[in-house]
Amino acid sequence: MGKILLVDDEERLVTLLRSALAYRGHEVTGVTDGQTALDLVADEPFDLVVTDLRMEPVDGMAVIAGVKEFAPDTQVVVLTAYGDVETAVAALQAGAYHYLTKPVNFDAVAHVVEQALAQADLQSQNRALKRVTRRGTSAGGLIGAAAATENLRELIAKVAPSEATVLIRGESGSGKEVVARSIHEASVRREGPFVAVNCAALTESLLESELFGHRKGSFTGADSDREGLFEAARTGSLFLDEIGEAGAAVQAKLLRVLEERKLNRVGDPRERDVDVRVLAATNRPLEQAIADGHFREDLYYRLLVFPVDLPPLRDRTDDLAELAAHFLGLLGRQATSLPASTLSRLRAHAWPGNVRELRNLMERAHILAGSDALTDEHVVIDVRTAGGTGAETAAGDLDLDRNAQHLIRTALSRAGGNKTLAAEMLGITRRTLYSRLKLLGLDDDGEPRSNR
Repeated sequence: MGKILLVDDEERLVTLLRSALAYRGHEVTGVTDGQTALDLVADEPFDLVVTDLRMEPVDGMAVIAGVKEFAPDTQVVVLTAYGDVETAVAALQAGAYHYLTKPVNFDAVAHVVEQALAQADLQSQNRALKRVTRRGTSAGGLIGAAAATENLRELIAKVAPSEATVLIRGESGSGKEVVARSIHEASVRREGPFVAVNCAALTESLLESELFGHRKGSFTGADSDREGLFEAARTGSLFLDEIGEAGAAVQAKLLRVLEERKLNRVGDPRERDVDVRVLAATNRPLEQAIADGHFREDLYYRLLVFPVDLPPLRDRTDDLAELAAHFLGLLGRQATSLPASTLSRLRAHAWPGNVRELRNLMERAHILAGSDALTDEHVVIDVRTAGGTGAETAAGDLDLDRNAQHLIRTALSRAGGNKTLAAEMLGITRRTLYSRLKLLGLDDDGEPRSNR
């Protein structure tokens, strides 16, 4: 069903068409002059405009031009006198979807209206898919065969075929989006889009507009109507990462969506149906956020239909070799196995950054190794995240100065002395590199100053 604007200077025809289309479930507004139509189009959204061509002083061609200016996604169907083919062709060239001749056949009008609304919906879905693609989130399966990983697979297999809302709980970097994608791809919605948004990355007002969309003019900078991610994800799944960071206004709207499956765009009184599965994630206990007054308890229980708890990487160290090989393969390395001594060190590490930390470590090792075979010396664990075990510390593998000096020298060597390139390899800025050199008592070549 659509929101339709009828424009014709024959008031009786407007009345009859409005009744015929309203009978079929559409929301219809009727006006008898082109200027009023243009004012309405500039002020509120319509899915379709049906306009006569022969009107004065503002004719149907002006209405088409105004619609394309103010609401380019709105379809236009024109009504023209029988046999006035030249004018009808001009209307189509100006952007009209279709034309109908007078006297009006109401069944023909209803049929063309349905086609135009379907076309508008298809274009909307195509735009949504393009937006999803631009977001650039990477797909990936669940890697590993550790007992904790197998248990997680079983949970995913059980909940995926249902329409249940899922709350994924786990430490930062543990792979919550990978789990959400796995649920989506194993569900009946897998042919629909998977849309992800990080609630902690946006201010409350921006997050509200991003999720629910907005109406033109609803706030400064809203120069056109825009659908939100709930609409972009129609027939698919919407992943709300770091849901605990959403503000009060967003939480209230989320609760309504989950309870009633309806939403309103920001500044738009029109109610829209929601056809999307919600997958949410958090890296902090929402129970504490509720106790602190920062999260709604009723929303928490709406999300907690099916909780999935992710094991941290330190509890699935049997997966380290396979995960490391996976990341190295993605980077294009032919040989993806790690030396036994390297795996031993990795298993002893506490992994506070979880799988994300391992992925970054493998990328850094790949850069440092270059075209050479990857060896133990290329895999340098950042001591700031080490949280090392007694065995590691006793072995001296995580000595701050030694590891930092080794890493900087290797990067400078690989970069041929180029500080900017070496800083990029290390994942730091050029200024930070110079600060580290000074702090460690090294010269610009990474050698101890006392040796010069």
